[in-house]
Amino acid sequence: MPLFTYKAIDPRGKSIVGRVEAVNLFDLEQRLARMDLDLVSGAPSSSKSRFLGGGIKRADLINFCFHLEQLASAGVPVTEGLTDLRESVENPRFREVVAGLVESIEGGRSLSQALGEFPEVFGKVFVSLVRSGEQTGKLSEVLKSLTETLKWEDELAAQTKKLMMYPAFVGGIVLLVTFFLMVYLVPQMTGFIRNMGEAIPLQTRILMMVSNFFVNYWYVVFAAPPALFFGLRFLIKTNPAVEYAFDKYKISMPLLGPILKKIILSRFAASFAMMYSSGITVLDAIRSCEEIVGNKPLEQALRTAGQQIAEGKHLTAAFEDLDLFPPLVIRMMRIGENTGALDTALLNVSYFYNREVKEAIGKVQAMIEPALTLVLGAILGWVMLSVLGPIYDSISKMKF
Repeated sequence: MPLFTYKAIDPRGKSIVGRVEAVNLFDLEQRLARMDLDLVSGAPSSSKSRFLGGGIKRADLINFCFHLEQLASAGVPVTEGLTDLRESVENPRFREVVAGLVESIEGGRSLSQALGEFPEVFGKVFVSLVRSGEQTGKLSEVLKSLTETLKWEDELAAQTKKLMMYPAFVGGIVLLVTFFLMVYLVPQMTGFIRNMGEAIPLQTRILMMVSNFFVNYWYVVFAAPPALFFGLRFLIKTNPAVEYAFDKYKISMPLLGPILKKIILSRFAASFAMMYSSGITVLDAIRSCEEIVGNKPLEQALRTAGQQIAEGKHLTAAFEDLDLFPPLVIRMMRIGENTGALDTALLNVSYFYNREVKEAIGKVQAMIEPALTLVLGAILGWVMLSVLGPIYDSISKMKF
């Protein structure tokens, strides 16, 4: 069915621009009329894709879940709630999504079915949770849990970004200072050393070689990092073995590896708890979590755990054999499984990891600054020793 771009007027006289699927202009007008919109103009959309997901942020989804949960708790029908929400959404792309949801629900689909038509916006876990809420009559509770989870993920993403951006920024400054020393300062000083006619020490010759490389092949110095980045990215996308090895290295590298692993496991525990408390079976929850961990070794570990559970093994025993969680977490999961409060135990696991992640990020950031200062100091010390050493030796040999 072709996609039409339209301009319409709502009952309040407000102009609305969006896109919706329709057979022709007459069908488009009928669809908009069912949404209480009067068609002003419409034409087939030139975009091949239905929606561009890149313009929709997590904050849009948080507001969507929050407002829909409030309206559902107040007993407002989903269609009316989405119609009101569509008029208040500021992001034009997300407004198109909400308009499409209204159209789908008025066409006879349930909310979860309508959400499933936009996989680039609403993931499989999101849709599964809403479907479970519809079936159990706990839609408002599910939407509230989704709101809290999305807020937590947003905070976690901010912490991860903070962890990665600071060392990248300071490391970039160190590289720029090194480049300045090698390209500008060192060549001037080494020229003076050569004219003295004295024997040049080994560390000075090494410094001169490095400086010459920077001067003659500066474009290689600048092109190498992005070339390595995009080359590795291409290999990761095209070669599953490289992707697996890279994901394994990410969670095992010094300092940052344990933190990234805790972030992933915290996301898993929170998502699993939310799905379990919403009535989704353990096996279905594990299969859904395989898609959201974003790490191949951990994804494989969860798949193995799901297979063992399907064969009759207890949840705690399956995770204990994988050696993913520390003994304290396994003990918490065992207590939750024995008492029937597994979702509460998993939320405690998520809290446990969140606290450790925050503490670890603080420690790493406290270590990064002095470590990079030492690196910069070592580079400056090497340059000064290599440059001033021969000059000092030559002056000390002079007779006055």
